[in-house]
Amino acid sequence: MQIDLVVGARPNLVKLRPVLRALEKRTEFEPRVVHTGQHYDAALNQVFFDELGLPQPAVDLGVGAGANSGLTGRILDSYERTLLENPPAAVVVFGDVNGTVACAFAAARRNIPVAHVEAGLRSFDRTMPEEVNRVLTDTVAGLLLVSEPAGIENLRAEDTRGKRIREVGNVMIDTLLDLLPAARQRRCAAALGLEPGRYGVVTLHRPSNVDDAATLTRLLQLLNDLARELPLVFPVHPRTVAAAERAGVVHLLGSEGGPVRRLAPRSYIDHLSLMQEAALVLTDSGGMQEESAVLGVPCLTLREATERPITIRLGTSRLVGSDPDRIRPAFAEVLAGRWPRGSAIPLWDGVAGERVAAELSAWLG
Repeated sequence: MQIDLVVGARPNLVKLRPVLRALEKRTEFEPRVVHTGQHYDAALNQVFFDELGLPQPAVDLGVGAGANSGLTGRILDSYERTLLENPPAAVVVFGDVNGTVACAFAAARRNIPVAHVEAGLRSFDRTMPEEVNRVLTDTVAGLLLVSEPAGIENLRAEDTRGKRIREVGNVMIDTLLDLLPAARQRRCAAALGLEPGRYGVVTLHRPSNVDDAATLTRLLQLLNDLARELPLVFPVHPRTVAAAERAGVVHLLGSEGGPVRRLAPRSYIDHLSLMQEAALVLTDSGGMQEESAVLGVPCLTLREATERPITIRLGTSRLVGSDPDRIRPAFAEVLAGRWPRGSAIPLWDGVAGERVAAELSAWLG
């Protein structure tokens, strides 16, 4: 039974890995990896495939980058042609990127069953493109695979009659736990001249933080102030670089040897190596909220809402938005050792991929 696993942006490769491995162990499935080609850093994209031990995609749609609506349309058209030529028994999509919703809709238009890994996550902020993608994907998916209890509650509050909803845990954490020993051996902080527990890791890429020049400038100025108390490592997303150039504040992104240590985007294992030895992270990334919770690293989440409330309830994350008056005291709490340590999150145990495979087998029967 051929089953398509659709990925595009790099975080979805991390989610793909445990599901693909679990499906390959089952004789009833013939998994086919489909890459939308929407990530524009081809070199780093290949590094992720190599580090994660993933096979080259059987299908590469090669759509490139672009604005949300145009990109989504190109992915949908391209994947629909693939489905016409060689239709699978089902399509599995991950997360909330443009390729997720586009390929889910392409499959639904051909009456091919769709399963959504990370279904039900809601920030309730429709200004976020990712939130729209999540909601639309869940409307066409028949199997909704949830990573935390809030996802079940959200889906039950929506019209999900006739759909199969299952909590399977967090597949991203499978990959983290499997590759954490390799990340520890890499010692990326030491290679940068940093001491374990005496630096922070920063990421910024969401439109709410980088697209408005005033907000971006305020955040970057704050990071430079905070770095006087604790060195900050800043792997800078291409989107953030472009926004800083438009705003005329590229100099605030830091430098190779300054208190804000500007870096190019890291590979998965390098990034994990830096994060697991950090004193804290400041981020607007949902994935880093999850990873920091499992690593026990304090996470200052630079957003007003999150689709991952379990990282606040049981993990180490706190919403601080983009307001320096909220970020500064939270930063000070971490340095003073007053941050909650968090606790184990149910089903974030390293075997979520196996549960996904079992649910797919039972669903497709």
